[in-house]
Amino acid sequence: MTPPVTAPAFLHRAGWSDAEILPLAGDASFRRYFRVIRPGGSAVLMDAPPPEEDIRPFLTVADHLHHLGFTAPKVLARDVEQGLILLEDFGDARMREMLDADPAQEQDVYARAIDLLRDLHRHPVGHSLPPYDMAVYQRESGLFTEWYMPAVGLAAAHGYEEAWREALAPIAQDQSTTVLRDYHAENIMLLPDGSLGLLDFQDALAGHPAYDLVSLLQDARRDVSPALEAAMLARYGVVDDAAYALLGAQRNTKILGIFTRLWKRDGKPRYLSFQPRMWGYLERDLQHPALAPVKAWFDAHVPDHARAAFWAEPRA
Repeated sequence: MTPPVTAPAFLHRAGWSDAEILPLAGDASFRRYFRVIRPGGSAVLMDAPPPEEDIRPFLTVADHLHHLGFTAPKVLARDVEQGLILLEDFGDARMREMLDADPAQEQDVYARAIDLLRDLHRHPVGHSLPPYDMAVYQRESGLFTEWYMPAVGLAAAHGYEEAWREALAPIAQDQSTTVLRDYHAENIMLLPDGSLGLLDFQDALAGHPAYDLVSLLQDARRDVSPALEAAMLARYGVVDDAAYALLGAQRNTKILGIFTRLWKRDGKPRYLSFQPRMWGYLERDLQHPALAPVKAWFDAHVPDHARAAFWAEPRA
């Protein structure tokens, strides 16, 4: 992964001209990350190239989180036109890898992540956050028919949008909390002072409090046992089980479409390994009575062989 050609000049202006630039990570978007190292310190360079990416929402949400007292990386320098941000380095203690190495910490770390959400949801929503409304829900769930169904040899079928509209109607007007949208074990850092560092929050919206609970407890990239899920929902407090199932089904349907797009369009087949897990979550969510119209559509138009079974063999 090669740094953008604009990086050296940007780092020079930021006072980091003597730093070494090392690849750190890419993600499911066009964003890439590099660790910038110099004697006495390090930082993280985010490369979010326009026009595919826009760093302004990241900066806005970071300011909002800082204002509320949450730990988002400090912005050390920025160049909006070139899509570059120099960020505080949270290190390498990411929740997923730390728990893989030491599963005994799982209950404690998830409890801290739930407590953070509970605290976040006590605060007013940022005034600049767009609404997570029916139009957004429908656009996201539409990724399933746009990308997933053609990939498994199925044609789009009538009634999909109507089924989701009927199911989501009771919760679509709830924009009462800040929804980070990708709050899961690969976007939470365990910091030396005991706090949790937040990453990948630039797509935050004003929406339903159950959404980030789904992100965390129906994690696309890490198994969360039903027992742990139940314990953490109880720790959070009152959760509308219908809303949790609805948003679980909506999110997991969206992710099935996104991961298929990453394979087909963007040449990132590693995301396909997560598809069976997503189907496991979705099949369970669809059993809730609130999902009856959506389940009926899936039962009529997505046969068993086109669900988790389709991903049983590796695909290039």
